[in-house]
Order: sequence, then C-alpha cells, then structure tokens
Amino acid sequence: MKNIIFKTLGFVAITSLIMVSCTKDLNRVPPYDFSSAQVYKDLAGYKQVLAKLYAGLSLTGNAGPDGQGDIRGIDEGFSSYLRQYWQAQELSTDEAVISWNDATIKDFHYMTWGASDVFLRALYYRIYFQITLCNEFIRESSASKLNERSITGADATEIGYMRAEARFLRALSYYHALDLYGNVPFVTENDAIGAFLPPRITRTNLYNYVESELLAIENDLKAAKSNEYGRVDRAADWALLSRLYLNAEVYVGANKYTEAITYANKAIAAPYSLITNWRNLFLADNNATSTNEIIFPVTFDGGKSRTWGGTTYLVHAPIVGSMSAAAHGVDFGWGGIRTTKQFVQKFAGPAGDSRMNFYTSGQNLDINDVGTATDGYAIVKYRNVTSTGANGSNPTWVDTDFPMFRLPEMYLNYAEAVLRGGAGGDATTALNYINLLRQRAYGNTSGNITSGQLNLQFILDERAKELHWEAVRRTDLIRYGQFTEGTYLWQWKGNTFNGQAVGSYRKLYPIPASDVIANPNLVQNPGY
Repeated sequence: MKNIIFKTLGFVAITSLIMVSCTKDLNRVPPYDFSSAQVYKDLAGYKQVLAKLYAGLSLTGNAGPDGQGDIRGIDEGFSSYLRQYWQAQELSTDEAVISWNDATIKDFHYMTWGASDVFLRALYYRIYFQITLCNEFIRESSASKLNERSITGADATEIGYMRAEARFLRALSYYHALDLYGNVPFVTENDAIGAFLPPRITRTNLYNYVESELLAIENDLKAAKSNEYGRVDRAADWALLSRLYLNAEVYVGANKYTEAITYANKAIAAPYSLITNWRNLFLADNNATSTNEIIFPVTFDGGKSRTWGGTTYLVHAPIVGSMSAAAHGVDFGWGGIRTTKQFVQKFAGPAGDSRMNFYTSGQNLDINDVGTATDGYAIVKYRNVTSTGANGSNPTWVDTDFPMFRLPEMYLNYAEAVLRGGAGGDATTALNYINLLRQRAYGNTSGNITSGQLNLQFILDERAKELHWEAVRRTDLIRYGQFTEGTYLWQWKGNTFNGQAVGSYRKLYPIPASDVIANPNLVQNPGY
C-alpha cells in the first residue's frame, strides 16, 4: 500500500465542526462516533487519531472526495487544506493563473480579494480546524492521560513521538496563519474546552510561539529518516525552522539569517540527498523514488485517499487546450491553470534545463484573457504517472505525493542567508549548493555559474525554477520586496494586462469578515 498514514484511519470518524463562526469553535473537542476513552485506549487508537491529523492536510472529510466534509458551508472540494494553501501562495503570483469563474477565484491573480472571499475563508477555517484537531490530540497524549489509561513502556514512548508530531503539525498550521494572515486567533491545549472567543495574538508573538514550539520538540521527534514515510521527523522540524528564520525580517523585523543557516545546515546534514531525475519528484511513485530528497510529503493514494484537492487538483487543473489527459495518467483535464510570460522568461538562460517543461502547442505566451485556457503556457509538473511510465492506481484520484519540504529548499535557504549576511556559512559552499541543483537540472556542468553571478536576484530566480508550484512563491516575493511593489510586474498583477503595483497591505490576507464580526477580540488587517 502506497500511504502508510491512511492505513491507520480505521474506525475513528472525526466529524465536522460547524464553522459558521470559526472563532467560537476553536477549542471544541472534535466530536467522535466513540468516546475519548474508547478511542484513546491504546497505541492503535492514538495512531488512528494521528492519521486524521495528517489527513487534515490532504483530505476534506470522512467519505472520500465528498459527502462527509469536515467543514460546513463550503463546497467540500474547495475546502482542501493543500488546494487552498497552494492557491493563496501561487495564484497570487507570476507562477500561476486560472481561467475558471468559480466565485472569486480570479481575484487571487488580479490581487483584488476582499474580506469576504470564500477561498480565503475556507483556508482560514481549514487551518483552524487542523489546529483544533492537534490541540485535542495533544491534550489526550499528556503523561497524566497515559497514566490514567495505564499506557506505559514502549507504547508510551511511541505516543510521545506522536505527540511531538502533533505539536509540529500545529506549529505548521500556525506558521501558515502567521505568514498568510498575521494577527490571528490563538488557542492551545491549555485553554479550557468549550465554545469561547479566543484572544488575538500579534504576529510577533505568534512568531515567537511557533519558534519556541519547534525548538521544544526538536529532540522529541524521531531522528531524521527514522519515522514511517509520510510522518514528520527532526529534519522536517529543522526545515520549517529554516524557512521561519529566513522570513523573520518580514514577520518581526528581525535579522535571523544566521539561524536560517544553522537549521538549513542541520537538514542538509541529515541523511537526505538529491535524486538524479528532478521530474521523478512529482510523479505517482515519488513515495518510492524520491524519499531521499523529500523531507516531508503530504501523501495521496488514488485508491484510499480520494479528494478533489491536493495533487488531484494539481494534476487535473493544469491540463488545458490540446494537452493529453492520458499522458498525465488521468481521465480528463479541468482546463484551468497556466503560467505567465514573465515566469517563462526566467528560463531564458542556457538551454537544457530539465525543470523547464512548458506545454506550448496551441497556447499563447501572452495572457490576453485570463478566462481563456489557451492564453498562457501550461506547466507540466505533477503527473499521475510513475517513473516507469505506468499510470497511477486510479485515473480520477491521484497517487502523487506533494513535497511540503525538500532538500533543495535548504540549499537555497543556505545560499540566500549567506548572501544576506548570516554567520556560520560561506560563499563557496553556497555557490556549490546552487551548482549542485543546476548540474542536476542540466545533466552536466553546462549550467554552472561563477561566484560573480551569484546574487540575491539570481537565487530568487533559481528558487522559481527549482520550487515553482510548490507553494512558496508568494512568501518568496514578499521577502524580496517584489510581491505588491512595482519593482517586478507580471501580466494581470493588479488587474491590468501589463501589471501594476498594488497596496502593500496585500502582503497579508484579510481575516474573514465573519470572524471579525463574531469575535470582538479580533482586528481586521489594515486595508480591508
């Protein structure tokens, strides 16, 4: 079976929270078909609930793609954590544009979203649903709870690892809230259970909390690459810390590049390595071919983890125009996602970069009309086909896992932090890491660069080539002062053909208007 995590879902049916107002439900125990005493009676029960925490990143409910959604009041397919996170991070940038007329979906690329946006609300609620699940697991896995249930020895040790994983997953969601929304509601396992209005935490204090949690659990997680596939370990913790520190100047105005180098180094020193073929990282058997490079995947299985979000979305939606769905291992394309001319032009350097994989037949380079699926080149990245050319297990729902963290990001983080003045690294190593990525991309040293070519803009462009469509682009552009500003424009940025600057307040998304109304502790982000 492809995904160990989904094998453990078992009998636990964690049903929907009523998310009419997220702020009133953040600390509710998610209702179960069984009591907590029954669910958490032994190691197997804990693992079943842990599976739901991981599934919260990929699935939308308990009955496959639809029918028993976790979150009410929105189409279940839209409610996918990864789908909405990807859209917020990619559709708002030069890397992706979508032709559909679903609600306000085009507002991402136009940068015209508002506080009542259904997709931003879905993402916000999904983040807090995930935090709620994690809080409940953390409560139920305390030492006192294990003692009450007479769980000792090796089982208690294993549950301790699970508890650290739950804390990581909660920190990951709070990191997303920090990055996307800024000043947000805050609740942990230490708050009283029951409906209440959570306090607002400032972006600075949330940054400090996420940092402290990740540091606290570092040695409580299993060693790098020693956990089951699909579960986090210390390397995932180091990767998230490196990403957090790299963006600290945006979040809290503090230079943390030395720390970014420190934790990138830790992840790099872990037993991970680049695989030979970059394209194999995004295929249906990447769980077999790419485990040496993918530090933490969000896992999918076409037979056992069906969803209209996740990589099902990322395989189907970019099939546009005359593209062959069969070549992607699926039954049909959704005709939606393409990229901009400005992203295509980043590959104008030496020929032979294997990361440049555009579908151009019948596609226009210019996007004259965002709603026309043949305007804009298509990107061929995620496919439901194995490295040997076989189709995935299901033509509708996809087997391909999504790489939340990969080793190359750590190389790029290291190099950028060195150039930004961080201590503990050196320019020669930074250059070597960049050239390792380019040697893989070109298959030889023809794409190598010299020290004189290595600068911050080069690294940003290299991040786009290496990590495009991996949900980091918005964060990268903000860090470089190129997201809302006029220093870098792409087609339809600011809802004009040639692009234009937009208000700097759009570096944060709005808190959903419904929550601001429901919870007087919250304050809407400026500009909304």
